[in-house]
This record gives sequence, C-alpha cells and structure tokens, in this order.
Amino acid sequence: MSEFAALRSHATRLAGSPVSRLLQDDPGRASRLALRVGPLYANFARQGFDASALDALFVLAEDAGFASAMRRLLDGETVNATEGRAALHTALRGATSDAPFARECVAQAAAARTRMAEMIGHLAASDVTDIVSVGIGGSDLGPRLVADALALPGARFRVHFLSNVDGNAARRTLAGLDPAKTAAILISKTFGTQETLLNGGIVRDWLGDAAALDGGRVYAVSANVERAAAFGIAPERILPMWDWVGGRYSLWSAVGFPIALAIGMDRFEELLAGAAELDAHAAGAAPRENLVFLHALTALWNRNALGLATQAVLPYDERLKLLPNYLQQLVMESLGKSARLDGAPLHEDTVPVWWGGPGTDTQHSFFQALHQGTQVVPADFIGVVRSDDGYAQNHRALLANLLAQTQALANGQASDDPHRAYAGNRPSTLILLDALTPHALGALIALYEHSVYLQSVAWGINAFDQFGVELGKQVANTLLPALEGKARADDPVTQALLDEIATRG
Repeated sequence: MSEFAALRSHATRLAGSPVSRLLQDDPGRASRLALRVGPLYANFARQGFDASALDALFVLAEDAGFASAMRRLLDGETVNATEGRAALHTALRGATSDAPFARECVAQAAAARTRMAEMIGHLAASDVTDIVSVGIGGSDLGPRLVADALALPGARFRVHFLSNVDGNAARRTLAGLDPAKTAAILISKTFGTQETLLNGGIVRDWLGDAAALDGGRVYAVSANVERAAAFGIAPERILPMWDWVGGRYSLWSAVGFPIALAIGMDRFEELLAGAAELDAHAAGAAPRENLVFLHALTALWNRNALGLATQAVLPYDERLKLLPNYLQQLVMESLGKSARLDGAPLHEDTVPVWWGGPGTDTQHSFFQALHQGTQVVPADFIGVVRSDDGYAQNHRALLANLLAQTQALANGQASDDPHRAYAGNRPSTLILLDALTPHALGALIALYEHSVYLQSVAWGINAFDQFGVELGKQVANTLLPALEGKARADDPVTQALLDEIATRG
C-alpha cells in the first residue's frame, strides 16, 4: 500500500470521528499539536487526523526524504530539475549552508543589498516623495504585500505598485502624483515581460524631463542589463537578479527594493532575519517538532486523504489583506503540476485552489458557505496577538471573532431546524504572530515557502518552474496582429469574438 493509500485508509477510519470528538477523547491534543518558532505559534488541533494518522503522515515525510530535501535546497543543489537550476532564495537572507555555491550566492546578495542601500540614500537626499514600482507576478505580489503590511505613517517615501497591463491601472496609479517628485522602478528578470515594458513606457513618458533628474529617476531590477540599458536606464541604476532565484521567491532580493523604500533598509534586514530563523528551523528541527513539516503534512492530509479541493487563508489583520493574493501565486504556480519530475503522469491530486480574504470583512461575504455549504474548505486562520493601532477595544473584538470562527467551524451546532444547524467538522489551522513586525512577517512567508517545497517533494514534482503560464502569453502575441486587422485567428470562436470586438470597437 502506498503512503497516500495509507492516508486514505486512515481518513476512512476517521470518517465518523469529527474534530470535536478527537478533542474530547484526547485532552492533551490542544497543546500537543501546537508548535512555536520565534514569533510564530501554530495550532493544528482542529485538523482531522488523530495520532495514528499523524504517524502515517510522518512515515510519508520520511519516505519522501523531507529532511534531505531541505538540505539539498539550502546547499544550492539542482532542485529545479526541469530548468537545471538551484532555488537559493534562502541565500538571499543569510548563510544556512557551508556549500561553496550557496556561500557565493550569499555574498552576491549582500553586495546587491549594499548597492540598494546606496540608491535609497541617493533618493532620500533628493526631493522625491513617491515611488512607482512596475512589475507583475513575483515582481509585484511579494513587494506589494510586504510594503502594504509594514509601511508606517510618515514614511519617507510613498510607494505605489503598477502591474496590470490594463491602461486604467496606469492612469489611476499616476493620478495625483507629481512627475517632478516621483521615481520609478521597473522589475523584470528578462526585461522582456510585456506588461512591465508597456507600463514602464507609460511611466517613463509621464515622467518626461523629470526622468533625467538627479542622474536618472528610473531604476531597474533585472538580470538583463543590456535590455534595461536599451530602455534608457543607466547601468548604475540597475540592480541584479539571478537565475537561481525564482520570481515568486524573490522578494528577499533586490526585487525588495520597493519594500526597503517603503519600510526602511533596517526593517528590510529584519524581514530577512525572520525568514532566516525559519530556514534554520526547517533544516534543523526534528520532524515532529518541525513547523514546516507539520504544515506541509497537514496540507497533504487535506488534499490527498480527505480529497478537499480548495484551501482558504484568512488573515485577521487588515495589514495582511494581500496575503491571500500573494499565496495564490506562491502555492498554485509552484504546485499546479500534473507531471512528475521524471515526466510520468501524477496519480495523486496536487494543489487545491487557494483563496481567501481578511476577517472580519469576509465573515459577511463567504463564511456562510464555510459554515453551511456542501463543500468542506480547510482554512489557515492568521491572527496577531499584539496590535499597535491604539484601538484596544477593536482589537479585542477582532481576536474574539478569530477565535469564535475557528471554534464554530470545528464544533458546529445542532438544531432541530435544518436551516439553523451547523455541521461543524470544518478543519482549520490557527497561526498567531506575536506582533506584525518585519521579523514575524518574514518568518510567516518563509513558512509557506518551505511548506510548498515539501509538498512538491511528496508529490515528486518541481515547485520552481511555471511553464503553465507561457501558453496563454504565446497565443496572445499571435493575436495582436488580428486585433489590428492584419490577420485572422485560426480558432473559429476566437475569430467570432474578434469580429464582435471590431464591430463594437
């Protein structure tokens, strides 16, 4: 029997044992299924496995080689097999390996941060008040999340993000800004991303003469210096990217330039330190004390043992409202695969659909479906123990709602009226940050990064390529001439749609 079949047999055995009963039968469960790493605390007691099922999950982790896989990642081995690359995002936040290549990458990252700090000093000495960061995907979602979560009132720079190729996004982003007091950063590894180049051109033209002030108001983060220079960006204004860091794992690199502008270089370093603490924990903690292992195994239990097709992430802090958007890319782009590393088809389901939003707003939108819908949706709830907003009563209400929702989803409530009955047995994990500091946020993001990687190891897939995003881009490029009336589409439905667009355009 395979490890996944063994998990399903445990799920069948536990079908009549709801989470509420597991807690009643095991008084120590609430504390035993909880782990703390630095500023993070996570409680898994409301997940649907018991001790025997958890044993089977750790057998899977041992057979899949979780511990050695973490070591290969940190040492810079070729874990991105389909592209023949390392995935050394951990080297961006400090030394976690004595392997020569890993140490070399740590040095490169440190040198890039030194240059980034110099650029920030130059901008701070100018009259620039606003920064427009232009990128998409991994060049946008991570920096946007962190800057939004950690920006403080009265910061030296206001950072704005522009990603969507829709011209309305550019128009709204630039509205109200002064070209004479604005600088731009274009972030693209290849410097060939259509959306970034089109939006970057709009911003460059909007800046006009101001683009040349102070030796250049347009900066780039890219691995392709030649293309960036051809765009008109001076080489000394270009920060590096490397092929050993994937885009959705890159916020710790010079891709974090807008983060450092938004929160300050010292706090950016604290963000890196928080992630580095999780790196050390993931590599060194014993399996049953390893938060990354347990988080990944819980995801595998819900997907492959219980067959649950979606996963919610519900941050109970308004500053983390963009976390679901960020995790959608991190998790679904990494794990949305159907072929194993050897090219063989997968026989297990991989990534569920990730979605969510911030509480308490979402309690008044989709929580009805979570409580009484026919589909069971596991959820990660994320709370912050200490708030610095100065509104203690609001924060107590926020925490009360967080705790109440996890309790109600797990325990449910019986009623003779079926419309007022709550089935309960909805699994959830509760993650608490001591406070929303750069260190804690860095640790939280690194937890999800490593959990994603270990899930990929269990399924035998590559978490670091994303070929699935390319086909639509290729087709879009072939359709541009058709939209200009210079060609016809091969696909009959597409051509019918083009005809309708031409008629109404």
